[in-house]
Amino acid sequence: MAKKVTAVIARVKSLKGTCSLGHKVGDEVKFTESGVEGKICIHALYSMLPAVFAMMYEAQFPWLKENPDKKTHACPDAYNPLIFEIERIRE
Repeated sequence: MAKKVTAVIARVKSLKGTCSLGHKVGDEVKFTESGVEGKICIHALYSMLPAVFAMMYEAQFPWLKENPDKKTHACPDAYNPLIFEIERIRE
């Protein structure tokens, strides 16, 4: 049986253009059951929360065959594409 998910990390993997909040490649935000640690743009946060909650509570995504604990998420700003990698952290 897989170990319990203790957190979900959203890490900036790539950026083309300029993020209005100043995100840079390598920036991380940690989500736990008790809150959010780190700085994140409200637009990116709003768009990724469904995936973060799903990953926190063991949702399975059929297209994540290589590693079901990591997925990508695109920021909604199409003029400055920023890609996050969202990863489950297990105890």
